[in-house]
Amino acid sequence: MDTNFYEQVYEIARLIPKGRVTSYGAIAKSLGAAKSSRMVGHAMAYAGTAEPKVPAHRVVNSSGLLTGRFHFDPPEAMEELLRKEGVEVKNDKVLNFKKVFWNPLEEINFD
Repeated sequence: MDTNFYEQVYEIARLIPKGRVTSYGAIAKSLGAAKSSRMVGHAMAYAGTAEPKVPAHRVVNSSGLLTGRFHFDPPEAMEELLRKEGVEVKNDKVLNFKKVFWNPLEEINFD
């Protein structure tokens, strides 16, 4: 486990505003590791043990699917957390994905 990479992923994920989502790939690109979206997924699988807390429910796949739901207990918790923030979900997929998508490359000043 690359804890330094995981911590960088968590730092980005903590910046995702309530009611918005981003993708594994968008986080990977923002870290200069565009081909590491699966590693971002692995990091999210362990996000429940990170301090401070990581809003892992706001990270979905590039189509808006809640592919990380199985790392929640129960799996439906991911959808419930998103709904509480006003994100519409149907059939394990974020509706209006482009509208609620938060792109770290556009939103964070990396200078």
